[in-house]
Amino acid sequence: MTDPTPDPPGGWSSRPKVPSMSDVHRSVPVRAGGSSWRRAAAFFGPGYLVAVGYMDPGNWATSIAGGSRFGYTLLVVALISNIMAIVLQSLCSRLAIASGRDLAQACRDAYPVWVSRVLWFLAEIAIIATDIAEVIGTAIGLNLLFGIPLEIGVIITALDVFLILYLQKLGFRWVEALVIALLGIIAVCFALQIVLADPDWGDVIRGFAPTTEIVSNPEMLYLALGILGATVMPHNLYLHSGIIQTRNYGDSLTEKREALKFATIDSTVALMFALCINAAILILAAATFNATGRTEIAELGEAHSLLAPLLGAAIAPTLFGVALLCSGINSTVTATLAGQIVMEGFLDIRLPPWLRRLVTRAIAIVPAAAVTIWYGESGTARLLILTQVVLSLQLSFAVFPLVMFTADKRKMGALVAPRGLAAFAFAIAFIIAALNIKLIADFLSERA
Repeated sequence: MTDPTPDPPGGWSSRPKVPSMSDVHRSVPVRAGGSSWRRAAAFFGPGYLVAVGYMDPGNWATSIAGGSRFGYTLLVVALISNIMAIVLQSLCSRLAIASGRDLAQACRDAYPVWVSRVLWFLAEIAIIATDIAEVIGTAIGLNLLFGIPLEIGVIITALDVFLILYLQKLGFRWVEALVIALLGIIAVCFALQIVLADPDWGDVIRGFAPTTEIVSNPEMLYLALGILGATVMPHNLYLHSGIIQTRNYGDSLTEKREALKFATIDSTVALMFALCINAAILILAAATFNATGRTEIAELGEAHSLLAPLLGAAIAPTLFGVALLCSGINSTVTATLAGQIVMEGFLDIRLPPWLRRLVTRAIAIVPAAAVTIWYGESGTARLLILTQVVLSLQLSFAVFPLVMFTADKRKMGALVAPRGLAAFAFAIAFIIAALNIKLIADFLSERA
């Protein structure tokens, strides 16, 4: 016997006029009469779209820089960041399923207009920073594999808008299928490179142990925050709370509880997969560059060119380039979806699907392309790492609203976050804020 459809939670100043991602809202069926395995399978997908953001080209830059400079030491940062990500992404599912809102809609419905406009502006900055990393990564991948100039590669990345439109006409599952297929290619490429690198697995295991040097060493802290910003990304919080609503999970409390359980399993498994990829990038850099004294390696192009002589296999650079290109394509697809959710949710702008995606993509890709073309091939690593630190600085403005919403029983009703989970999430939010404050303080003291 199912529960009767509950009244929607109160505590919001208004209610969404149009559901999140209205063109694909509740478009993926969840069979009510099927087995629990079949119902769980219906939720397989959104977590992997979210996981893409945890292994994008920005991650590559910070992980390669961290591995080549400090060996395996920063593996613990990737692990801690991943634990934070699992908790926060589970809260995104909880917010969406309980309230019927994505995070952008929730901010618009809960806060005064001026506050939501500020949060929207900060979210757009975060998406632009994300897109800079992804545009650069995709363009470098095209350059490494096919010799296409960066400027042309940047323009090619804009075509993902039409790819998304085509796939979503076939069904949102096709978008997820593309992303998961490319993730599989990335995993195979890195598995082969790790075999070729043959790292010291004892040092790898010790790299997951915490050390105070990460906080006390400003250079290490800068890279650690870059890894944090590249792992727990603001746009992913908006993205997940939107795309989980593509599932037609029903409206009763029992159905919502089951949807929350399956959605949390999906995102947790996907993020553990992302941790393996992130760790593999850092391990590859540590075993290949740090172990041979090349501690200054941070440029993706330079890393690519050195892999063959250091690993002794001609296929290694090709594997690196293929994985980078797949990562860049995946990341631009998910960033475009996140841009749509942010603009629609905060501004409540209703446009035709093709125009909506073109506008949201242009907001992010125009400044990204301008910066990429300005920098050219030199300095891309510094720019990539800087974008990830910018993301880390923006993170609190998405995390605190998310944690506060999901801990508020008036807004969440029966699906309010348990006290232990809420306390842990608040601790994560304050840790992120404290680390960012220290980063700013270190930066100012260096300039004084």
